[in-house]
Amino acid sequence: MRKIIVGAFVSMDGVMQAPGGPTEDPTKGFRFGGWEMPYFAQDSREELDRDFKEKFALLPGRKTYEIFAAYWPYYDEGAPHGGIAKLFNEIKKYAVSRSGEVDTSWRGSVLLRHIADVKRLKQEDGPNLVTQGSTELVHALLANDLVDAMSIFTVPVVLGGGKRLFADGSAPHSFKVIRSRVSSTGILIGHYERGGEIKIDDTALGSPSKREVARQERMKREG
Repeated sequence: MRKIIVGAFVSMDGVMQAPGGPTEDPTKGFRFGGWEMPYFAQDSREELDRDFKEKFALLPGRKTYEIFAAYWPYYDEGAPHGGIAKLFNEIKKYAVSRSGEVDTSWRGSVLLRHIADVKRLKQEDGPNLVTQGSTELVHALLANDLVDAMSIFTVPVVLGGGKRLFADGSAPHSFKVIRSRVSSTGILIGHYERGGEIKIDDTALGSPSKREVARQERMKREG
């Protein structure tokens, strides 16, 4: 069985929209495209490269797939950092889109229409499936409890709005930190693997005060 690994650059307030440039995704008036790039340094690249060392296939949503397909095939593989272009051009790409036409002429691309197709793909033998960006797809993967690991690069900015990594409806689960690092520019890099069920505890007094009883009753009334 394959693992699904979510990779994301996020702001401190959880936004992951258009980290790479102003034209990447300006939908809904987002005006901070490229917010991650001033912070991306060599140590950040080293951590990103770790995610790409083992064999993997890309699992992007339609919008991210189109961004990549319009960029990486045209990037000079002999240029600095051209290795990522060569890698992305050679590996399998599973673009997920519920509707509409999708040009999958980028070498090694396959179109999936439903989250059920992703579930079936996950059950097959093969390299792990790695997402990049793809907000709507990530929300669906989390809601359907399909995420096995996450690599989250938290950039020290607050954007105030935009497409966020997490939405209501994710399947509740704990994750464990397997590796972490703070980059020279302040990016908090965390690599997480799926843990077990969420554990809870209680700090309540053994015998609640009258004030606490009244507070709880008010909470019930307020819903």
